[in-house]
Amino acid sequence: MSIGELLSLIFIALSLSADCFAVALGGSVALRKIRYSQVLRTALAFGGAQTLMPVIGWLIGSTLIRFISNYDHWLAFGLLAFIGGRMIWEAFHEKEEREDCTDISRGWLLVTLAFATSIDSLAVGLSFALIEVNIAYASLIIGGVAFLITGAGFYAGRKASSLLGQRARIFGGVILIGIGIRIVVTHLLG
Repeated sequence: MSIGELLSLIFIALSLSADCFAVALGGSVALRKIRYSQVLRTALAFGGAQTLMPVIGWLIGSTLIRFISNYDHWLAFGLLAFIGGRMIWEAFHEKEEREDCTDISRGWLLVTLAFATSIDSLAVGLSFALIEVNIAYASLIIGGVAFLITGAGFYAGRKASSLLGQRARIFGGVILIGIGIRIVVTHLLG
């Protein structure tokens, strides 16, 4: 693999990781305290999904893309809008005794966010099959970058939370809803 191909893969990985960063940033502002286990769980889930989805796209090919492409953007928008709306609602209805509000690092919420942020990687995997890219190498680079970017987003969100206070939850919710809107608009205009 040439340096140019490696740099192309890194740029692709960075662009695919942008949603991971934004979701981690938006989700982390809802937490009063960040534990390393939360960051690690989220980064592993997002990085793992970003590693697997290109492989799935590469293996299955255009059949799955045709089925998913009709509604994937609406699914991603719905999930992100729901979570973002919940964060905004919690910002105005917080109880002092609550330790954490919407913890994006747990359960089905984590799984759905990992899926929602990696849908584009499925399409990238399909394109990799068409141009004969080494999928193992490419998916490991994409997953590794997503892992690192997700962790950075978590800590950037924590910093934003300490600077913005209670408004940080509103900011995080708006970011998630904005990502969902961007996904729908991109698919509708694309």
